[in-house]
Amino acid sequence: MKRKLASAIVIAGMMVSVAACGGNSGNDSKDAGPASWKGQTLTVWTMTGSAPAQWTKDVQAAFEKKTGAKVKFEIQQWDGIQQKITTALSEDTPPDVLEVGNTQTPAYASTGGLADLGDLKQSIGADWTPSVSKSSVYDGKQYAAPWYFANRVVIYNKKIWAQAGIKSTPKTRDEFLKDLDTIGKKTDAEPIYLPGQNWYFLDGLIVGQGGDLVKKQGDKYVSNLADPKVAAAMEIYKKYAAYSKAPKDKDEANPQQATVFAKGKTGAFIGMGWEGATAIQANKSIEKDLGYFTIPGATAGKPEGVFLGGSNLAVAQNSKKQSLAKEFLKIALSDQFEGELAKLGGVIPNKQSLESNLKGNAAAEAAAPAAEVGGTTPLIPEWAAVENTPNPIKSYMTAVLNGKAPAAAAKDVESQIDQRLAQQN
Repeated sequence: MKRKLASAIVIAGMMVSVAACGGNSGNDSKDAGPASWKGQTLTVWTMTGSAPAQWTKDVQAAFEKKTGAKVKFEIQQWDGIQQKITTALSEDTPPDVLEVGNTQTPAYASTGGLADLGDLKQSIGADWTPSVSKSSVYDGKQYAAPWYFANRVVIYNKKIWAQAGIKSTPKTRDEFLKDLDTIGKKTDAEPIYLPGQNWYFLDGLIVGQGGDLVKKQGDKYVSNLADPKVAAAMEIYKKYAAYSKAPKDKDEANPQQATVFAKGKTGAFIGMGWEGATAIQANKSIEKDLGYFTIPGATAGKPEGVFLGGSNLAVAQNSKKQSLAKEFLKIALSDQFEGELAKLGGVIPNKQSLESNLKGNAAAEAAAPAAEVGGTTPLIPEWAAVENTPNPIKSYMTAVLNGKAPAAAAKDVESQIDQRLAQQN
């Protein structure tokens, strides 16, 4: 997976307001169903790095053969995409199909900018993995379709683990912690590099504990950071962090954890699969020692909860070619092309039955088992402001790692979270 894609995958949900703007150029004829498709041109926005060239070519050919219409793919940059999509959805002639970040979907849906895809869900989405499909639903309606996903894994140095006498990867959290303890005692390596503010790893742990970061109070959302389930997740994080020398007040990008790992003096780190490639770019010699495994949970056979980042495909409410757009989605999301995307891009597909396409991609194979038990940040439009810099949850994490009780640390920042949740769209 390309780094630009992965960086964009972890963007949290945004708050938007629809602004009236000028229209795009395009075919404005009324969509009368299949009879009107021939000769039409469908505009599809995908993000840079998302759609491999071969996949695009194959989907394009299949679509044009079946419908007699053309499809025009327009590649968008992640920088500034929220406002660009917000503006486009307000226009009379928006792009017909759009790739939207999974945690961004509720914000776009709340404005009325996305078409209801309930009929598409019935026809092709009966076996979408529930955890990955959840972000495409808002207020009980299907406003998008799950497309591709990724999550964090353990990236480890096989050489260091062998030096510690460890012969296999751990199957439970306790085994993992025991292995880190062994590395610390039997080698000169830092057992794990885990900075104090790897916020999306914590979010996964919260998912694993069955916790939620917000709760409904009357007609508004407020912080749920003081929930004992959140505290339990933070205590697990603290156990891992005890084996790391990383700064307690920095995140995984400051410095880039993959470049720290590339020096060959670290047993493991928690990261996206693409970060293995980043480590190799920094130090080619580490490639032979690089390995991946699923973050283990409390019991064998059930992985740890993870933050599921990814993208959905949506149809603009103002598109005049909605039946044609839905036909495109039926093709693009078919087992044939969803499987091809997984194979070419190394991303998790929207159905468990298609994960066989990841065979041979070590990072993707390690990520896939956790997809079923994964989750996201709160899927509400109000959430976006919470993660704005400075992120109060990061401050909470640092405070706990420095010795403050989770309840006290939560109390220190909950008013900030509540204020951000109360901001108007």
